[in-house]
Amino acid sequence: MTDQAPVTYTGPSRVLSGVQPSGALHLGNYLGALVKFTRLQHEIDTFIFVADLHAITVWQDPAALAQQTREIAAAYIASGLDPDKATIFPQSAVREHAELSWIFNCVARLGWLDRMTQFKEKSGKHKERSSVGLYTYPVLQAADILVYKATHVPVGEDQKQHLELTRDIAQKFNHDFNAPGFFPLPDPLIQGPGARVMSLRDGSAKMSKSDPSDYSRINLTDDADAIAAKIKKARTDPEPLPETIEELAARAEADNLVGIFAALSGKTKAEVLADYAGKGFGTFKPALAELAVEKLAPVGEKMRGLLGDPAVLDAILAKGAEKAREAAAPTLAEVKKLVGFWGA
Repeated sequence: MTDQAPVTYTGPSRVLSGVQPSGALHLGNYLGALVKFTRLQHEIDTFIFVADLHAITVWQDPAALAQQTREIAAAYIASGLDPDKATIFPQSAVREHAELSWIFNCVARLGWLDRMTQFKEKSGKHKERSSVGLYTYPVLQAADILVYKATHVPVGEDQKQHLELTRDIAQKFNHDFNAPGFFPLPDPLIQGPGARVMSLRDGSAKMSKSDPSDYSRINLTDDADAIAAKIKKARTDPEPLPETIEELAARAEADNLVGIFAALSGKTKAEVLADYAGKGFGTFKPALAELAVEKLAPVGEKMRGLLGDPAVLDAILAKGAEKAREAAAPTLAEVKKLVGFWGA
């Protein structure tokens, strides 16, 4: 008797990702995620959601949450996502996410979640005060992905561990319920250039919407004057730009600004240095500010226009939710049958 190779998933390719509606999006989100989503929609069946179920793992103002959801949707569309190509929807509007998450809670092992480093980082010394949702949200992430049988997921360094958990859950479900190849083992799509944009005030810290200084980030809703002012005030060092990537890597703030220029222009860092090596920030910053205004100001303008007409955004989200449910419902129905639920 010969060993048989494991059965692999043979369904269609599909990509899924989402962003939490827990604050204004910024340049790091734009370069690290939104422009990638825009490209992917032309290459693969694309599902992009607003992760409002994930957002409430920490307290969110109920009076603001729906508007924050619209803001993320506006950012998606203003950045180039086409609702006729990509499925854009609020996570909470597709109940299959939560239903599959509970089933996966019964498949995943406690030891797997104990190894998740993000919970330790987010809960800090007060994990007993953290919500159970904050602890188990990687299981919901697995459900987000697998309810659509997504085969590819854009990830940064901080999410690789969660995607491994998704693969473990998929593999264990397929094994436990004798359903070889039922769920795919999704592959990561590494974000590439621009995936990690650092603070404009501290090159060792990631750009964050939670930073108390608004000058640490460029918000997608900033106008041209604000964008230029923030680039002008970005922290640097007194030395001119170097000639090599190796020299640049030792200078965190300079490396960050060169990386932003590269990502916005579609060039490599080496190509940017070829143009600006030996020049000071008095020359480089105005060039970067001009480029950033050119690329980002239209995004902010379109976002403000969309947010001025919430009925249009709501119609897009409702249509996307309907399409997402059409894709998710058959998967959940099959899962219920495999699990053995009555009536399935």
